[in-house]
Amino acid sequence: MTRHDTARAKGVDVDGISRRSVFRSLALLAAVAGGAALPSSSVARRAFADDIFGGRSPLLFHSPTLAPFRDELPRLPVVGGSQVSLDARSAMHSFHADLPAGPTFGYGELDYLGPTIESVQGQPWTLNYTNRTEGNPLAADVDTSLHGMSEQDRQMTPTSLHLHGSITPPDSDGNSEMLVRPGESLTHRFPGLNEAAGLWYHDHAMSMTRINVYAGLVGMNLVRDQFDSGLADNSLGLPSGEFEVPLVLQEKIMNPDGSISIRSNITVPQGKWEGGGTGDVGVVNGKIWPTMEVARGLYRFRVVNAGSYSVWNLFFGNRMRFWVIGNDGGLLDAPVQTDSIRLAPAERVDVLVDFGSLAPGELVELRNDEPPPAQAASLGAVPMPLFCQFRVASGRGYVGDVMTMYRGGKGQPPLLPIIPAAQVQRTVTVNQPSAGLSLAPPMMTLNNLRYSDPDIEMPTQGVVEQWNIVNTTLEPHPIHLHLVHFRTLGRASVDLTAYMRERPRPDIGVKWAPDVERYVTGPLSPPAAWESGAKDTVNTYPGTVTRILVRFPTADELGFDPDATFAGPAPAHEGGHSGHEAGGQASSTELQGYMWHCHMLDHEDHEMMLRYRLRA
Repeated sequence: MTRHDTARAKGVDVDGISRRSVFRSLALLAAVAGGAALPSSSVARRAFADDIFGGRSPLLFHSPTLAPFRDELPRLPVVGGSQVSLDARSAMHSFHADLPAGPTFGYGELDYLGPTIESVQGQPWTLNYTNRTEGNPLAADVDTSLHGMSEQDRQMTPTSLHLHGSITPPDSDGNSEMLVRPGESLTHRFPGLNEAAGLWYHDHAMSMTRINVYAGLVGMNLVRDQFDSGLADNSLGLPSGEFEVPLVLQEKIMNPDGSISIRSNITVPQGKWEGGGTGDVGVVNGKIWPTMEVARGLYRFRVVNAGSYSVWNLFFGNRMRFWVIGNDGGLLDAPVQTDSIRLAPAERVDVLVDFGSLAPGELVELRNDEPPPAQAASLGAVPMPLFCQFRVASGRGYVGDVMTMYRGGKGQPPLLPIIPAAQVQRTVTVNQPSAGLSLAPPMMTLNNLRYSDPDIEMPTQGVVEQWNIVNTTLEPHPIHLHLVHFRTLGRASVDLTAYMRERPRPDIGVKWAPDVERYVTGPLSPPAAWESGAKDTVNTYPGTVTRILVRFPTADELGFDPDATFAGPAPAHEGGHSGHEAGGQASSTELQGYMWHCHMLDHEDHEMMLRYRLRA
């Protein structure tokens, strides 16, 4: 880590900032009107922050100075079988050797994050989930004005476990309204329909997702099959055992007492929703800037961006090349060699890294140089530069080769299906209505609707649809569809000025998703090579239309009715709670369908999430 990067990671106590500098900074913020005038390049945004704020914005909270590479990278434990029991618990966790333990959440026996669950394609399994949390590490940050929230949620933490990317019946999908409160349990039934892939599970409670995930309710699920068995003799020649390592990437702002801060800037009072903020320390598997000894050979890293807000451009400090062999939904047909990869929240990549050509004793860092989104940049945020370090040992490791194909050959799964023709075109919009010069964060919406609005998308089972996702905002938004996988066709620029002038957006609550085709100003830019294959989350760029192709499965194909109604929790009562009791389920509400939403967790918690149903 360079001195310059170390300086970026240093902390500052906001109480020690002069009132003059704060007011000067607020005036500068208003002058750029929420970031709209900021240049888009990383270099320019660095210059903005460095020149005006000296590289350390007084509008932002900062972690204390922490030395990198003080902790070994944790190896997350593995559980499996046809029946898995997992509890959400309150705990104390130390993120760094020089920090005391602070309050967190963890799944199972872990004090932060959860174990890696291994499941097998074609083998159904159940997950018995119990909420055993006591209070909430971020109780003071709960915004009780958000959808469905009340004062009791500060201490009686609502949770909802979602297996992200799983092909799952609606009553086991982790619907955000299907809340499990302390002392309550719920059994999820997973039919095992996914191909071998790296999925992940996380909390998905309505208006609390950002809080519960930031506190630690995250884990990985590696789906195996006859080809990608996870065993040493797997037919794909992939590294296994100690040479296959899940990497859960996050970013944090730490307090000197070892507790975590979900607040990123001083302009938003505690207890009020914030539109998204970057961290200043990288966290991998629950440790800040850890280090890992690697043998001189091939490693398979199963990577997930489990952050709340930031898109990261990941690369190795020596610019060594690596191979992407899979993403959200499983293996690609052929490996993609690259020296960097742009990963948005909720996206996963399956990568092979060869340390065999490096000399014993060499040090290699996993780094990031992606500029922060416009809102964070306008406050002086700069890229969080570092995640972890790898130390090359003298011993030889896995010495297998990177194959030229991972599908379509002997002992391999079949090639990815040919992309079919769309039968239906559907335009949807991603919106962030301007707050003007106000410092208050705006509401986020899809189709200009709130979550509870009834005008939802209703695709027909068995139909292939092209979704044209128009991002009318200044920021990227990773869009996730529950239940299904899709193929990314590409992105094209849009004349948003004309689009919004000629098709004015009405008040929030009235659907707004006008056809975009006459406003497209450029050719379709194909997705990055590693974006080929089955995806469940796609990053939509500002001022573009992102085109995806999705076939909505039928009930016969799934073996369950994706449009079935299911029982939700009974309404909570002041001074108590009701819902899924440990011995069963008491309910007075009825739910139906799935959700699609932005996976910037702050955004989905404030209305950038909608329901959808699959009609027969």
